[in-house]
Amino acid sequence: MSRVTVVGAGFGALTAIRTLRSADRDIQIDVVAPRPAFVYYPGTIWIPTGLREPEDLVVPLENFFGRMRVDYHAAEASGLSEDGRTLHTSAGDIPNDGIIIASGGQFIRKAPGIEHTITPCGGIAATTRIRDRLAEMQGGTLAFGFSGNPKEPQAMRGGPVFEFLFGIDTWLRQQGRRDRFKLVFFTPAEKPGARLGPKAVDGLLKEMAKRDIETQLGHKIKAFEENRVITEGGEFAADLILFMPGMTGNKWFDNTSLARSEGGMLKANALTQVEGADKVYVAGDSGSFPGPDWMPKQAHMADLQAEAAVSNLLAELAGKTPDKTFKVELVCIVDSRNKGMLVSRTEKSGLVLPGSVLFHWMKRGFEWWYLRKYR
Repeated sequence: MSRVTVVGAGFGALTAIRTLRSADRDIQIDVVAPRPAFVYYPGTIWIPTGLREPEDLVVPLENFFGRMRVDYHAAEASGLSEDGRTLHTSAGDIPNDGIIIASGGQFIRKAPGIEHTITPCGGIAATTRIRDRLAEMQGGTLAFGFSGNPKEPQAMRGGPVFEFLFGIDTWLRQQGRRDRFKLVFFTPAEKPGARLGPKAVDGLLKEMAKRDIETQLGHKIKAFEENRVITEGGEFAADLILFMPGMTGNKWFDNTSLARSEGGMLKANALTQVEGADKVYVAGDSGSFPGPDWMPKQAHMADLQAEAAVSNLLAELAGKTPDKTFKVELVCIVDSRNKGMLVSRTEKSGLVLPGSVLFHWMKRGFEWWYLRKYR
């Protein structure tokens, strides 16, 4: 009987577990993650404005792990040796016949003064902190921004920033408090949201203008202060700064011999294999994959990569040649709390549909459908 280790408890990892168990009733699955809980990050955009509570988006995984008959290890990965066959963790070593790494990435928090900002996708604690700060404020300037990893074009997560921006703007208007606040959007990119496609960029900028949101575009970020954003194009005061930095690979990757991209991710081929490694696969934010520079770092992409990783790893374990690639596809709804803009992009086509109440409810419905698999 083969033994497969899955590192992580996020989108890619849980999809890998389900796909493995569906394909093989008897395979031994070891899961390594610090906590047996799944955080549905797409829904955290609604925590600051009260549409979601933290407990709505955190799913305990003990029952799911029981149904999947996995051996769960409450630990953090710390390294990999013996050509990938031994995973080192904070709770001891775990041998494997194959491994799927889906432990996410980490934000590059190197900008001077970045401690004065809140990272919107920093988890439940970050979004509840935003909620509490907004509740305390009677007025002021709110700054929303993002940047990327210059060495890894794919390692950018700007979409949620638009959702926090538009959602908080809508919420303030619904409360009758919008006139007390100035909202500023900033990014080094001259065309924010370019990965969503040209039509989406135009739509986003028009929406900001319509909402009287000031923009600071195309200037590299130099530093942050407690109440100030400083860029190469100037600086501006801000009472609350939400900033999403670029991403890089996990720190524990340094304690492996695995191939790395220039931006610090695990370097994968089109089959999700880590280049030069035997039966080592990667899915989601941990990996750098071949494809267009607009390839998203999002849950849907992690799921597609995890499915390909499982298919190919099982083929190798059976002595067959792996051949499954993953579809490069961007699908998202840019939500603004009461409506949403639908964006879809593939290597052959693109689609942008303007804001609609229907898309907002579709996003909420998809959350329910997705989470029921793990509850």
